[in-house]
Amino acid sequence: MTVKVVTDSTSDLSPQIANELGISVVPLNVHFGEVTYRDGIDLSAEEFFQKLVNSPILPTTTQPSVGAFLEVYNALAEETDEIVSIHISAKLSGTYNSALVAKNSLEKSCRIEIVDSLQATMATGLIVIAAAKAAKAGANLDEVLAVIEDAISRIRIRALLDTLEYLQKGGRIGKAKAFLGTILKVKPLIKLEEGEVHPVEQVRTRARAIQHLCDFVASFPHISDMAIMHSTTPEEADALAERLDPIFPKNRVYISRFGPVIGTYTGPGALGIALLEGEP
Repeated sequence: MTVKVVTDSTSDLSPQIANELGISVVPLNVHFGEVTYRDGIDLSAEEFFQKLVNSPILPTTTQPSVGAFLEVYNALAEETDEIVSIHISAKLSGTYNSALVAKNSLEKSCRIEIVDSLQATMATGLIVIAAAKAAKAGANLDEVLAVIEDAISRIRIRALLDTLEYLQKGGRIGKAKAFLGTILKVKPLIKLEEGEVHPVEQVRTRARAIQHLCDFVASFPHISDMAIMHSTTPEEADALAERLDPIFPKNRVYISRFGPVIGTYTGPGALGIALLEGEP
């Protein structure tokens, strides 16, 4: 039986990729006041960012319920006896714990492994894609887990934020709080390491920040896979892919949009790159 792969909506995988690779996506929740939306289902990224900019209420987010995971696991357990569920860093969300409780509550005979990616957005997404491709090629669960462990060790991410406001107010600022208090009009660059947000540097202009992203990619002699993420500037993401084409082919780059949950913390104007470092 084929190993089934599950992730959550913060991996920011497009529906096309998820469908193509047979990946089940469990949505997190976004709350604007008393109104709750399921990430990517009841609220598109386009609708979300319009609300984010125009609403006087800052959104909040919550992990999927245990029941939401159980529903997916129960359905998949009818088709397979091996499931791997790969999720956003447990330091950023309670999603991993919800999945773990659901696994322990499942009454059907099915082996489920819950994995903390230590990442978010397409950094998690690239790990999930690697797992799904291995599963599709016929790997068993232990072999898929080995692929995941290897991918986690080789994943890298950088992101340019237009402002730290959303990351700070959302309580996910992590080590990047070192950036707070500056009086300069700067563009913060961040990364994820060991499951939490870390500062990289601050630059004075967006052009320099984008150059930093290019230099980041160019610093790797071998790249296996790459994604470019944006919140509200698709043309900028496309231009960046074009600019990086001599280093990594544009036609192999996943162009992804930060979804409502990740967008709650990045805010508008964010741009990022996730890559899977290749082996010599």
